Amino acid sequence: MNVPDLNDVRIRSINLNWRGPTVTLRVDLPSFPRAARQEWTDAGMDTMQCQLQFLAVENLSLTDWNPPSIGRIEMSPWGREGRMRVTADGSGVALRFDCSESVRVGHVSAFHLQADGSDNGPHLFESRIDARRHTSLPPTDEKTFYER
Repeated sequence: MNVPDLNDVRIRSINLNWRGPTVTLRVDLPSFPRAARQEWTDAGMDTMQCQLQFLAVENLSLTDWNPPSIGRIEMSPWGREGRMRVTADGSGVALRFDCSESVRVGHVSAFHLQADGSDNGPHLFESRIDARRHTSLPPTDEKTFYER
């Protein structure tokens, strides 16, 4: 398993879905890539955001949630083969669960972080489908964005 360090990520949302069951975290990465698309840098984007989706979730515990929170997401092998434990701890978040070892990364976008720390405003999406459908984050009830 080759997972980059996810230190000092801003965790924006946690979506729990009984189908699967699944946990999806929407996070801002701690640094903007040096080799970002020219379109993104030309537009003044300075923050990268994505969703991390975890499948076959068990033993979920969420004891603190005050978004947006800055924390560390750790993934490590756990229990039987093909499983891992995920912990997200930090200021305003205490989340732990066991899940399938694979992680789906999706809805990658770049945006300009607002002075108040919000992610309102335009987003430039990596995916052609997302880019065609969205110019900013859709409302949280948009199931095709937050649940798949």
